[in-house]
Amino acid sequence: MEYYLGLGSNLGQREKNLTQALKKLQNQGIYIEKISSVYETQPFGGAKQPWYMNIVVKAQTHLSPNRLLKKIKKIEKSMGRTLHGMNNPRPIDIDILMLEDRVIKNNNLEIPHKELAHRNFVLVPLLEIASTLVHPVFKEKISEIFKHCSDESIVRKIKGPISL
Repeated sequence: MEYYLGLGSNLGQREKNLTQALKKLQNQGIYIEKISSVYETQPFGGAKQPWYMNIVVKAQTHLSPNRLLKKIKKIEKSMGRTLHGMNNPRPIDIDILMLEDRVIKNNNLEIPHKELAHRNFVLVPLLEIASTLVHPVFKEKISEIFKHCSDESIVRKIKGPISL
């Protein structure tokens, strides 16, 4: 199955955290097919915390969405992520953004990610690697969704893709 994952870090050595998370994903049987450039991003909503480094990856795996989510949560925890409140600083955050043209909504998971269309820190790197990808709910390409996004937070490319 083809997934798009968003990764972000704003604590510790941010780029190293992203690289480590990608390697841990690979060790869990998740093939990283494409990696966006690295972007430095303003915390959403002007939160008073360190800026993030964000990337989006295209990944292939046989794992079901719920199994993938369990693996992601295990990776986040192993890297020091705690679940105390939303939008708190974190060494790593990994979100499932999209899964092919599927729509999934249950108690644990919502795909496409419910905030995808409202967050520049996800849309900009996703636009870089999959501008023609169609959102299965809105039936619009990512490039069109980005044009309509009202998020004004700063997203700036700081380097090319991470090498694994």
